[in-house]
Formats: sequence, structure tokens, C-alpha cells
Amino acid sequence: MKVIAINGSPRERGNTYTALSMACGELEKQGIETEILHIGNKNIFGCKACGGCAKIGKCVFDDGLNEAAQKVREADGLIVGSPVYYAGINGTLKSFLDRLFYTSSASMRFKPAAAVAALRRSGGVNAMEEIYRFFELAEMMITPTRYWSVVHGRTPGEAEMDGEGMQIARNIGANMAYLLKMKESADVQPPELEEKVMTNFIR
Repeated sequence: MKVIAINGSPRERGNTYTALSMACGELEKQGIETEILHIGNKNIFGCKACGGCAKIGKCVFDDGLNEAAQKVREADGLIVGSPVYYAGINGTLKSFLDRLFYTSSASMRFKPAAAVAALRRSGGVNAMEEIYRFFELAEMMITPTRYWSVVHGRTPGEAEMDGEGMQIARNIGANMAYLLKMKESADVQPPELEEKVMTNFIR
């Protein structure tokens, strides 16, 4: 089994990375492989609404999105980490998630997923809710935690001093490992996916 963690921060080894590493460390202890993909420093632009992905099964633009998306599709679980900018996720991560989920949602169904947010003071819950909306629309399994999965710290490394935040990050890893193993051992098939009904209110 393998879990992909997305580091949406421009800082490769900042506080977002610290939180992701803590969660991944717990997964590794449970024998689950992890990989952290740093996308926050890439020039990933927003969706162009061209519809090309519906025809070829991936984004028509090659700015690093497709390579990451393939890894996420093949993975058994997903963790998304973001810094908090103006009480929300940063722009690069938003562009990445828009296009990732638009092209790959079909492969996300019932995979365990979790989010972590790194911030100086507040806005973390708003950022988490942004990320969780992607998970919910893709019918992913939300990994439970004991509290909001936010870590505090302004400069790189300060998050390590947030004892509660680090514990929550470890809790994410341990609980996701449990979900993955439970899913693997269960002799139950997921509900049949119905064809989506689209209702437009302007005709």
C-alpha cells in the first residue's frame, strides 16, 4: 500500500512539510509506503475549461500536473497539506486540486484522505474545509482526527514546537493506516456507482 502526500507550500521544507512528514512517519511505522510530492513551487496554472481532459483522460497541458495525478490515481490514500494564505489555501494548490480532481475523481472513490494546514495564527479551519470539499465530491473516505488538523508556526521548524499539532498529525497517519488495513481486509464491495444526474436550473 502507498499514500501520496501533496505539499502545497512554496517552501519545500517548511511547516506544511513538517506536518506531512509527521503523518507519513506514522504510516511508515505501519508498513505503508509514502511519498511527499512538492508542488507548491511549480508554475501550475488554473483550469482553462477546454474540456480536453474528457477526451484524452488527462489534462492537455503539461506543467507537472499529469505526472502527479498519475501517482495519486495509483496510490491507496491521499494527504493534502497547505499553508494558510488569507484564511484559505494558497493559489498554486487550488489550481492543482481543481485540475487533479477534475481529471482523476473517478479513481479517488473510497480512498482514505486527509488534510493538514500550517499557519501562523488563524484561518486553518477555512483552509481545511476548502480541501475537504474536493474529497467529499470525489466520495473519498475522510480520515478521522481528534481535533482540527492544523499546526502553528511562522518560520520553518516552528511547527515542531506545537505539541498538539504534531500529535494530531501523527494521529492522521495512524488512523489512515487503520482505514487502509480495514479496507484491504474487508470482504465488502463498494456501492455501485450510479450514472450521474445533472440538473441545470437555467434552461
